[in-house]
Amino acid sequence: MSDFAEIKLLVIDVDGTMTDGGIYYDASGNEIKKFNTKDAAGIFAARCAGIKTMVLTGRKSFAVEKRMKELKIDYVYQGISDKKCFLSKFMINNGLRKECIGYIGDDLNDWEPMQLAGVVCCPGDACDEVKQISNYVAKASGGYGAVRECITYLLKKRGEWEYAIAKAYGFGI
Repeated sequence: MSDFAEIKLLVIDVDGTMTDGGIYYDASGNEIKKFNTKDAAGIFAARCAGIKTMVLTGRKSFAVEKRMKELKIDYVYQGISDKKCFLSKFMINNGLRKECIGYIGDDLNDWEPMQLAGVVCCPGDACDEVKQISNYVAKASGGYGAVRECITYLLKKRGEWEYAIAKAYGFGI
């Protein structure tokens, strides 16, 4: 198992991880996604602990672009069909070893890039193949706070949860 303290970048999938996996369209054909606000607290805490965040998704959506700007995600990559190849190149270009990567995803398209990560987490409703390789399986389903739960787990393993949320929210727990 990885040394959780080495994680420098957290890669997060969108559909089925940050959302419930549903694809919704309005009357004009615009794609709509529902994000859980609880995940934001985890993302803010990760940032306060010095962990950068990357959203890596196979689909393209204005909703994703807008929400990730609100969350101040460090790297947002949409429309990536080969996540493993993309992440591998990103790691090489940025001098990141496997031990430096955490990955939160839910389905088969995340399974291969998860092999590049030192720590792997998933929502409770992830596919069995992803659950089998995960260091942590959240109780929450995708889109229902699973990302926050996974980040909480990671930061508690590092001994930084209380520090990170105190820094993010200006109070102690």
